[in-house]
Amino acid sequence: MSGRISTHVLDTVAGKPAAGVRIELYALEGGETTGAPASKPVAETITNEDGRTDAPLLSGDEFTSGSYRIVFHAGAYHRAAGYADAGRFLETVPIDFVVTDSTEGYHVPLLVTPWSYSTYRGS
Repeated sequence: MSGRISTHVLDTVAGKPAAGVRIELYALEGGETTGAPASKPVAETITNEDGRTDAPLLSGDEFTSGSYRIVFHAGAYHRAAGYADAGRFLETVPIDFVVTDSTEGYHVPLLVTPWSYSTYRGS
């Protein structure tokens, strides 16, 4: 199995996949001993009608062990969906995570409303 980072987004208010969410992936450099980590852009995409990306965010030789950040642009999605409270609390949702084995799959889903979110390491 080839390692990769993948995601999908679910709109838990509407109870359906969140299509059209802009997603950015960054590789984090530095860490706790150097203060806030520097970030290097790795990928940018938009979710499809199924709330998924058409391809993994990162895979192959470019996928290495280390720290990553996925940024979901939830406020823009909720404004486009017509939610009255869009952007009044959540504008972006950054999720920082660590890849310890780049031969494994790291699926990082987002369940989101204009007021809250949840994530987990999926399969």
